[in-house]
Amino acid sequence: MPDSHELEKKLSDMLTDGEPDYGDPEKREREQVSPKYEIRIQTELDPIVEETLKYRSMAKEVDDRYDAYMEKTKHSSTNKPLAEKKDSETEK
Repeated sequence: MPDSHELEKKLSDMLTDGEPDYGDPEKREREQVSPKYEIRIQTELDPIVEETLKYRSMAKEVDDRYDAYMEKTKHSSTNKPLAEKKDSETEK
């Protein structure tokens, strides 16, 4: 088994010998450029609100971790989910 000095020398030689290979420079440049556009999809229903309202209709929550979010989105625990509101409005 080679001693530690030989291993250090081999490692040093491997790290310092020759030019480092960085791959295709054009490919590296493309990977470093951030995209100019960002795709965002606007939805009619907030899935977090809908799911929270559904859970609240089935059971009482142990904590109030979603209350701040629900207030921010102007929904309270007494409101119906948006999908149910639209159905009841179309029946009128």
